[in-house]
Amino acid sequence: MPEGSPICALGRGWLELNDAVRRPETYRPIVSGVEVIRAGRREPFLPMPPTCTSSVVPWRGLALEDYRVPACVIPRHEHVENFLHVVVDGAARYEVLTAGKRLTFSAQPGTTFVLPRGTVDELRWGAPTHRIAVAIHTSLLINALDETAGDDDIELTQHWNLIDPNLMALLTAMATDLDEGSPAGRLYGESLATALAVYLLGRYAVWHRKPRLFKGGLPRYRLKRVLDYIGENLTDEIGLAELAALAGMSPHYFCELFKESMGCSPHRFVLLQRIDRAKELLRSQRLAVREAGISVGFQNPSHFARMFHRFVGVTPSKFRSDLGQAPQTGGTDRHV
Repeated sequence: MPEGSPICALGRGWLELNDAVRRPETYRPIVSGVEVIRAGRREPFLPMPPTCTSSVVPWRGLALEDYRVPACVIPRHEHVENFLHVVVDGAARYEVLTAGKRLTFSAQPGTTFVLPRGTVDELRWGAPTHRIAVAIHTSLLINALDETAGDDDIELTQHWNLIDPNLMALLTAMATDLDEGSPAGRLYGESLATALAVYLLGRYAVWHRKPRLFKGGLPRYRLKRVLDYIGENLTDEIGLAELAALAGMSPHYFCELFKESMGCSPHRFVLLQRIDRAKELLRSQRLAVREAGISVGFQNPSHFARMFHRFVGVTPSKFRSDLGQAPQTGGTDRHV
């Protein structure tokens, strides 16, 4: 993008205007689970425990639960948060009783519900299915973009039988991250949650919101502020909202501009920094292999070993044992 182009100038002006004060960290409460109100009580959406859940991380602004559900009736309930539901595997006939209507559909892999908070319904499923259910706090939608900051009227449209490959891809990526133990901590899941919110705003909100496009990356001093924070807190849990607040912008724009500046997403950068620091510790011989992984922020030795092998090509133990046999190369490739 030419330096003097109108788009480039617009991007710089927007950044300078928004840098007058550092943006407060966006409010995203921890959503403990996918819950509904049933018979006047707040309780889990389904009676059986999920096979995996975001409550173990936990992500801010959103809860995701993965279920394998038999044929069943889900009694009448009200959704207290915006709700997404996608069938991952299985085929079934299902009935929806809502707003005085009885709707009948056939589900297949990819069948998706998008429901605004306050929706009241009862569901009857005729066969077993594997499903992902998601509760989305409105703050996630409000704070995803600068254009929606401060809005209090964001509402999703109601859909009972969608096929949307983009929603399916986002939700299955989030479930996969949980299944793998969330090796990047909250950061990757919250980045996916932000992408999900932006997609919902552009496709399924009553009033569609499209993100603006900005080029050129983060200004150097903002980037330095973020990189310094990551370096000083690498062993701790790092969330997307904290990094976006340091950069003075919404999570979505932060992710886009950070990637332009660094050549990779924030969560990948943090993972690579942890790997590089672990390599230094392994070279120094100061710590045992498992201690090296824990000391740079990996939650347990298996996460460390898996991520190290993914990015370096060998296990941490093999890396250490090979140190005397061949010179080691420099930093890890940062391209997505």
